[in-house]
Amino acid sequence: MLRLDPQSLPAHVDRLYRAAWALCGSPHDAEDLVQETFTRVLARPRILRGGSGSSEAAELAYLMRALRNTFLNTRRTASRRPQVTSTLDEIEAADPRAGDQPEHAVEAGEVYAAIAELPEDFRLALVAVDVVGLSYAQAGACSGYPKLL
Repeated sequence: MLRLDPQSLPAHVDRLYRAAWALCGSPHDAEDLVQETFTRVLARPRILRGGSGSSEAAELAYLMRALRNTFLNTRRTASRRPQVTSTLDEIEAADPRAGDQPEHAVEAGEVYAAIAELPEDFRLALVAVDVVGLSYAQAGACSGYPKLL
């Protein structure tokens, strides 16, 4: 059994952010989700089980599972609260990090928005494999579904 090394978390921020953006459909919500995930993970020592590959892959799989669970818990909590309509002032601009290539920022925003509209099971699988780069076996381990083979 491996322990999750808190010092290794910064190495996973970019991949978790991309996964969170795909889940949330918003860069700001994605930042909040990653922060909340790290807050929960760092609250107590974590043990990684079933790590047959490298420790980095086991860490990423564990963090993706924690990100998914945090996302689902946040959505459940939000569904119990009254909804507030947004105003024109609250509409998000394109990601400013794209800088000199605004067409890429627009395309990325459209892709992430399309991913966010998928049914939950499809969205989680797509994010784990295509956005984060996990193997299908690792994505299956993150989802909590039993292996079919």
